[in-house]
Order: sequence, then C-alpha cells, then structure tokens
Amino acid sequence: MAVAAVVVASARIQSLTRSAQEAVGRLAAGVERAVSAVRTIRAGGATEREVVRLEAEAVSAWGFGVRVAGVGAVLWPISGLAVQGSFLAVLGVGGYRVASGALAVADLVTFILFLFMMVMPLGRFFSAVATVRTALGALGRIQEILDLPREDADDDVTGTAPRTWPAAAAARRPAELVFDRVTFGYRTDRPVLDQVSFTVPAGSTTAVVGPSRAGKSTLLALAERFYDPDDGTVRLDGTDVRSVSRAELRSRIGLVEQDAPVLAGTLRENLLLAAPGADEASCLAVLDAVNLRERVEARPEGLDAVVGDDGAGLSGGERQRLAIARALLADTPVLLLDEPTASLDSRNEQALHTAIRSAAAGRTVLVVAHRLSTVAGADRIVVLDRGRVSAVGTHGELLRTSALYRELARHQLLV
Repeated sequence: MAVAAVVVASARIQSLTRSAQEAVGRLAAGVERAVSAVRTIRAGGATEREVVRLEAEAVSAWGFGVRVAGVGAVLWPISGLAVQGSFLAVLGVGGYRVASGALAVADLVTFILFLFMMVMPLGRFFSAVATVRTALGALGRIQEILDLPREDADDDVTGTAPRTWPAAAAARRPAELVFDRVTFGYRTDRPVLDQVSFTVPAGSTTAVVGPSRAGKSTLLALAERFYDPDDGTVRLDGTDVRSVSRAELRSRIGLVEQDAPVLAGTLRENLLLAAPGADEASCLAVLDAVNLRERVEARPEGLDAVVGDDGAGLSGGERQRLAIARALLADTPVLLLDEPTASLDSRNEQALHTAIRSAAAGRTVLVVAHRLSTVAGADRIVVLDRGRVSAVGTHGELLRTSALYRELARHQLLV
C-alpha cells in the first residue's frame, strides 16, 4: 500500500514539475519582454499593467512550486507510517506467536532487527523515486527542444546532394542568383510569394521594392535557406541551393538583417563573427567604408570597446552600419541587404550609398528597401506586389512603365 501511494504521489510530482517548468518559462519570457521594451512600456503608461501581469505569472510559478513541495513532503510521512505499521505488525503477530509457543523469542528479535535495517534503505528509495519523478518532469521540457528537427536535417533533400559547392562555382567570384517560379507561404493556405521569377546577374546590384507585406524580406530568407520554397527553385551559379549544405551556402552569402542585431561583447567580436581570421587593418577598413571608423577610434578602447546586449551604447544607425561592416568583412561573393538604410539619417544614408556601391564591386548584391532613394541607382529593380513580380527595370524605366512604382516614388517625393 505504501509503495502504491509513493508511486501515485511521485507521478503527481512529475506532472506538477512539468507545469512548474512551463510557468517559470512564461515568467522568464515575460521579464525579458518587459526589460527589453522598458522605455516603450513606460512611455505608454503601461508600467502598472505589466507589473500586474508579471506578478500573476510569478504567483502561478510559485503556486506550482509549492504544490510540488507539498506532494513531495507527503512521501516522508508515508514511508514513516509504512515502517511503523510494519514494526507494529511484526511486534503484534510475533508477540502472539511467542506467547503461543510457535515462535522463539530470538526469532522475533531477529525479525525486528531486520525491520530496523530496512528503514534507511526504504527511506532512500522513496526519496529517490520522488527525485527521479521531479527530474523526469523537467526532462520533458528539455526533450521538447531536443525533439525539434535540426535545421540541416533536410540538407540532402535530393538524396544525392554534395556536401561542398561544385568545383566550377567554388571560386570566390560574383555569382548569379536566380529565383525560378518560386512559391512560398508560411501557411499552406496563404502564399506570400506566388510564382516569383527574376535573375540577379553576377556582379550586379538588383533591388526589390514594393508595398509592405509584398514578400520582399521572404526572398532573402529563401536565398539563405532559412526556409525552402514550396514550389520552384532558388539557384546560385546554376546550382539549386537545396543541393548543397546550408553551411556551405551561407559561406558564400552575406546577410544584413533589417533589425541589425548587435551581440553583447566588443566591437571587434561583432566584426569577427563571420570572419574570425580578419586582422585589425581589415576591421578598420570596413568601418571606414560605412563611415564608422572615426566614431570607433574616438573611444579609448577602440575596437575593444564594449557594447551591451542588443547593441546598447550604439545608436540605431551605428548598429545598422556595424552590421553592414560585419557582412563586408566576411567578403562573400553575394551580399543580401534588408533595409540597410532604415535607421540612418540623410547624411549617413548618402555615405552608406557610397559604401554599398564600393562593396558591390566584385560581388552580387540583392537589396530590399522601402526607400526608393536607396535603390534608385541599382542596375535592376524588381517591383513586388502581393507576392508577384509586377515589373522589372531601371528607375527611369519603371517610372514610365509601372503605375505602382510611380505611386511609390510620388509618395517619397522622387517624382
């Protein structure tokens, strides 16, 4: 009976531990959300609401912890009662048998001593059962992450995919990037891109423009193989990007994201993220290219100056330029830029345009932008509308042939 009670109680501990882990996870996520957006919360007068919400999450996590401790606290009394009940049963039945002459006193003493010797192992066994059940509850949460498929699990989708780039395309030279009838949706019933086809010639700069939610950034995600097309192909130098490993593909493509993430650490560590072997002269050269060298050299620590989490200590424009410098230092044949001037003022935007033109020499550039001033000088401009290519041409050609492009240009005072 005692063993059955321990098994039931320990199963309850496992269930409660899993719930406690989930509650702690929600609390941690809530704290991270509040801390990362503390200025926005304060400016919006939402401090009290956020405090109340976090307090509710904390109380929930505390409640599950108390329940786990409560069920665990029952196990020791159960084990104590089991031992005491066994002792009384042995003493009662043994005493009766001794009185009736069916059992010798020495045998009764032996049974009692044997019972005393079982007390400690039984207590440890019950405690171990509770501990194991608690660990299994926590392990369940960890197993959810371990069970997620690896990003590179489907690298060899054809069954014959080479693990390195084909020799003909392996040289560090500009590479042609082709989107061939690409269809993709984050949901199966709502495609973001629908039969998109265009070519980024080797060594050229091609821009993608269009209204919000047209699928522009999704194109860059497909080129980097963060996702694979539902239909159609993305080819680099004539090779389907799905036929090589993601690591090999990304060694040939540099990406500057729209939110320009900066890692906590030093400026040097951020620059060397994709090019760990670069020397200081190379680091300073790319900083100079994005008009950031003077700002870095003004700091006593230079490249070893520390930046906080998410680029704390740098302005939005400086974070953007540091991300571009990091991509330039990697010196990849293909460069993808997602809204590179989104956080820049007009002066630094012009400086960055010069840097991008300089960086475009000797590499293929695909740039996504809302500001048409960023891409007006591109070799080709692709206009996306509702996931489809509506027009392709230069800035001047599109002003004549594309009503959507003329509308975008008019709103931005470019015509």
